[in-house]
Amino acid sequence: MLAMNGVALLVFLGATVVLFITPGPNMMFTIACGLSGGPRAGFAAGLGGASGMLVHIALAAAGLSALLFAAPAAYDVLRFFGAAYLFWLAVEAWRAGDALEARLGRDRPWRAYRRGLLTCLMNPKVALFMLAFLPQFIDPAIGPAAPQILVLGAIVAVMALLFDGAYGIFAGMVADRLRRASKLMNRVSAVVFGGLAARLVID
Repeated sequence: MLAMNGVALLVFLGATVVLFITPGPNMMFTIACGLSGGPRAGFAAGLGGASGMLVHIALAAAGLSALLFAAPAAYDVLRFFGAAYLFWLAVEAWRAGDALEARLGRDRPWRAYRRGLLTCLMNPKVALFMLAFLPQFIDPAIGPAAPQILVLGAIVAVMALLFDGAYGIFAGMVADRLRRASKLMNRVSAVVFGGLAARLVID
């Protein structure tokens, strides 16, 4: 990995930055968690998503993700489970109403982390992305593909934490300044979760 071509590494880093500044499901999920739970919850959700990426990366390096996509039924089962989980989060956020202290969730970063982790793990599109994106930067001259996928994937996961964590913290700070609109913040989060669930089913 240390011998990776400098130009190729810059292209990889540039493509990864573009990926994380472009609005997508992970960004929206983390922002929604920050809005509904405050800065700590937003960062914890980003950390959970990055942790889930590491699992998908390990599976991609082991070749297990390819087996998942070779079985369409298994892919659909995972996709619908993920959509159902997001829908449940949407209902929970909508029903939270204007319970401000519960919304801020200062003592619940672990809950936000768990949500981010499960949402990422149950999104087969993350695995599909890893299978499509990372191999483009593999150099057979350096050595086996699996170690390169792990290293490149780890870089992606770290950048995911930096970007999505920042989005979550910022969203939480904005939400803190809008405490009187706590009910609205929960409703916005519910709509985002519901939209992500629908996208997972429709796409």
